[in-house]
Amino acid sequence: PDSAQESPNRGTIVASGPGPRMKDGSRGEMSVGIGDEVVYGPYSGSKVELNGSEYKILRASEILAKINQ
Repeated sequence: PDSAQESPNRGTIVASGPGPRMKDGSRGEMSVGIGDEVVYGPYSGSKVELNGSEYKILRASEILAKINQ
């Protein structure tokens, strides 16, 4: 039913890692950077709390879209 569907969440990238590991062992390029606004699924990532602020850690594959403004 429609009532069971949850909408995606939005967030701003505050840090990013080196990029995904490719099959040949090299690192791929990240498609998002610090300050980018992204959309991710409601059950994606892991919540962490640091210095009183809550953050969400996501894999690059969990990001559904990057919002261009």
